[in-house]
Amino acid sequence: MKKKWLLIPFSIVVTAIILVFTYDLFVTIEIKKEEALIPPVLEYGIPVDSFNIEKVPITRNQTLGTILNARNLSNAQIFELETKAAGVIDMRKIRAGNVLKFFTSSDSLQRLAYMVYEVSPVEYVVFSFGDSITVVKNQKDVVSIRRKASGTIQTSLWEAMVKDSLPPSLVLDLSDIYAWTIDFFAIQKGDGFEVIYDELYIDKKSVGVGKIYGARFTHRGEPYLAVSFDQDSIQEYWDEIGNNLRKAFLKAPLKFSRISSRFSRSRFHPVLRIYRPHTGVDYAAPTGTPVMSIGDGTVIGRAYSGGGGNGVKIRHNASYSTGYLHLSAYGKGIHVGARVKQGQIIGYVGQTGYATGPHLDFRVWKNGTAVNPLLVKAPPVEPMKKENMAAYMVYRDSIQAVLNGRIEMRDTTVYSGSSAVSVMQKK
Repeated sequence: MKKKWLLIPFSIVVTAIILVFTYDLFVTIEIKKEEALIPPVLEYGIPVDSFNIEKVPITRNQTLGTILNARNLSNAQIFELETKAAGVIDMRKIRAGNVLKFFTSSDSLQRLAYMVYEVSPVEYVVFSFGDSITVVKNQKDVVSIRRKASGTIQTSLWEAMVKDSLPPSLVLDLSDIYAWTIDFFAIQKGDGFEVIYDELYIDKKSVGVGKIYGARFTHRGEPYLAVSFDQDSIQEYWDEIGNNLRKAFLKAPLKFSRISSRFSRSRFHPVLRIYRPHTGVDYAAPTGTPVMSIGDGTVIGRAYSGGGGNGVKIRHNASYSTGYLHLSAYGKGIHVGARVKQGQIIGYVGQTGYATGPHLDFRVWKNGTAVNPLLVKAPPVEPMKKENMAAYMVYRDSIQAVLNGRIEMRDTTVYSGSSAVSVMQKK
């Protein structure tokens, strides 16, 4: 009986040891299991912790061959790389300023495993150096946040955007949307805007603006609505009653500049020092600024014309022709008989001929008579189809409700690639 009692403490001690060992084993297994679940850090789909990474900015006149030769790749390997890449990207046209990233093994051999070329903020190409070279083009995930923004102009649209920390490209996008409606050289203090748009992010950095869903620009007290609505699978912008904002003529032949001289029947000429008619509008801009055709047409003149310097004349239809004077150079393919499209670059600002500084002298003729370019009212193109009007009006009302603040829009729209989900809530 006494021996049995002596065995009890021994059994307790043994059991405790087994439990402690089992618990330690269990904890160890669990810890190892948790450690195994930690995902690797990936960049371009490559586990970066396994490699040394070197960024190499591409400099002007530098070729891929010279860069890779410096990394001890043979001419045969470079030829294989360029051959494999041929169906994906032309590596002979790599851009100065872009970056190549080299991933080398972290051991003493430092073997090249991957090379990544960033084509753009979105696209990249991965070159894998294994038994053979493989080349794959891919895209980074693009996150889009739908936003509503507004502002009042004090000096310029650009200044208003910068003041409110809005994407700079939004200025260009709005100027493109209203290119047929608003003369941005004539905007003034007190003008304002509201806009609904997608801001795009890559790696948590803003990279620009995606789609603009709707906008309202108030100019000289007059509101101009622009609503994006697809017709025949083509995105167009429409006004409040369904008129297409795109018209036969652009409001101006330059993106951004200022009017330095207006249409006049009697203007004091700064070079000739006499009063004479000035049947055009002068846009002051730096030499080399691109000049666009305000509409589709045919080039009927391209010549040096004394006081007007290098000039281009375009016939748009049976009634209208336009002229572009004092050019420093002509656009590619611009010659008599050439067909041009609206917005196509036909030349560049200069000061050839009688000019005191770089500017564009822009002229419009209607039925052979010079008219004030600022007063030309061009008809819209591609009107809204009757069968689309009802759907457009419903969508227009929803956009206006957001612009007017009757519907609150949260900045939580997120998408990767091309799919998108809009989050709008009624107050």
